[in-house]
Amino acid sequence: MPPDQRIEFRIGIHVGDIIFDDNDIFGDGVNIAARLEGIAEPGGVCMSDDAYRQVRGKVEIACDDMGQQSLKNIAEPMLAWRVRLTGQAPSAVKSGSAVSQPRALPLPDKPSIAVLPFQNMSGDPEQEYFSDGITEDIITALSRLHWFFVIARNSTFAYKGKPEDVKHLGRELGVRYVLEGSVRKSGRRVRITSQLIDATTNNHIWAERYDRELSDIFALQDEITASVTAAIEPKLLAAEGIRAESRSIEDLNAWDLVARAVSHFWKLTAAESATAIAMLRQAVQRYPDYAPAHSILAFALVVSSHLGWTASANYRTSAAKCALRAAELDDQDPWAHVALGYLAFTARRTDEAIDCFRRALDLNPNFAAAHGFIGFALACDGRSEDAIENLQRAIRMSPRDPLNFSFFGGMAAHYLAGRYVEAVDWARQQVQLRPGSPSGHRILCASLAQAGLIEEARAAMRLLRQVQPDISVAWIKASVPYPDHTMPRFLEGLRKAGLTD
Repeated sequence: MPPDQRIEFRIGIHVGDIIFDDNDIFGDGVNIAARLEGIAEPGGVCMSDDAYRQVRGKVEIACDDMGQQSLKNIAEPMLAWRVRLTGQAPSAVKSGSAVSQPRALPLPDKPSIAVLPFQNMSGDPEQEYFSDGITEDIITALSRLHWFFVIARNSTFAYKGKPEDVKHLGRELGVRYVLEGSVRKSGRRVRITSQLIDATTNNHIWAERYDRELSDIFALQDEITASVTAAIEPKLLAAEGIRAESRSIEDLNAWDLVARAVSHFWKLTAAESATAIAMLRQAVQRYPDYAPAHSILAFALVVSSHLGWTASANYRTSAAKCALRAAELDDQDPWAHVALGYLAFTARRTDEAIDCFRRALDLNPNFAAAHGFIGFALACDGRSEDAIENLQRAIRMSPRDPLNFSFFGGMAAHYLAGRYVEAVDWARQQVQLRPGSPSGHRILCASLAQAGLIEEARAAMRLLRQVQPDISVAWIKASVPYPDHTMPRFLEGLRKAGLTD
């Protein structure tokens, strides 16, 4: 049938309990399948991770990781998979595509590690943020070692609460070592157990238990990091020290508040972001000299503004103030430089933005988000090949990152290089990861139109108008960070798709 006459179905698949009642079925299993159907593309199939695990290796299908999806009326985000159907765009399986690479990623040429979220053994769900914060601190400390390849926090946290075979996990993330552990907090004492496993052999390399007063938490984090580093490659410790300067009990209280906020922010929803920002403002007020509170608040503000969750002007001013204060307090904080770079990027000061992002990478060479933001800035500036290289590196460092929806949009750098079919493929993947994000719909409309798929482009434009009712050429010129020399090319595609002034 012609595209404007055909009926296209979407399918959602989940494995779960159901309830039969009068020839109808109910239950969470049905609800989740229905929500997965809603995020599938027309003519496509989307399945839950529970369903995918049942068929993986048993059915001859290829699937693309859609990352964590926030589904309506479902309490926790869920990992979802897009089934790649016969007849889909050949660019979806093109060699070298970061999303379509085989699930077994190659090992890097240096020691590689994934730190899984430490389990909260306290019996109190309210302490979940504490074990998450310990995990993040260990990831950060290891990431600053230039000789390590460390999977970013957002990808390892995708496995939180899910029993996984270590060998399989190592293949999915492309690492040799996996660190896992648990945290039990009671009163003013904390017990942390950790073990290092060689994911290629499943052999345990090292294990340790730590009992400490909470006032020693930072020394404990440094001690674990030193022990892990020594277990992987003893001679590395001789090359560079990894212990931070001594920190006070006041810093622990500030850390506690920031850790709570971060646990909310990385769910990447408008409501959770607002909760995180409120907590971070409280942290800044209580602990004005604690740099991480300022830098994380700056980043949360600028991301919330850019994604349209908050009023732009006021938040940009607050974000700039916080980022500058963070850099003043601690110029070694990579998040401060990422926030400053993000602000410069959204203001179309591309070279300044790239300098800030590269400064963050100098401080933390495993900072996947910094690579991604460099790529995004280069993509908007028309430096497509450099953009794609950085974006692919970001996706490799954090293959299951919730920020990848943005980096997939950056991979539509193919658009400014004139490779419109490839741009369409990456734009579709961004829309699948974040159906409510207008940026993916915008680049999809422009790419489809420039690829000559006018009817599809106009259908995509109708969907864009539903997602972003105020969309117009004037809005694009005022709000989207394409500089003057690339903006006309972007608008050309949108106008072909039906966007008006």
